[in-house]
Amino acid sequence: MAKVCYSCKKGPSFGNNRSHSLRATRRRWNPNLQKIRIQEGSTVKREYVCTSCLKAFKVQKATLNIRSTEGATA
Repeated sequence: MAKVCYSCKKGPSFGNNRSHSLRATRRRWNPNLQKIRIQEGSTVKREYVCTSCLKAFKVQKATLNIRSTEGATA
C-alpha cells in the first residue's frame, strides 16, 4: 500500500533522528492519511486522503443515500 495522498500526492518524508550525542539514525515521517469514500463524477471510490486536503475541501466526500424518497408515504 502506497502512503500517498490521492489529491496532493503528498508522501512520506525522510530524515534523521538525532540523539543527545548527535548520532544520526534514518527515519521517515508519514503523512496523516485517512481512507475515505470520495465522489468523482458519478462514481464513488475509497482512497487515502491527507487531513490537510480534507480540511481544505480539496476532495468531495461521498454522501450515503440510505433512504430514498420514492414510494415514501408521510
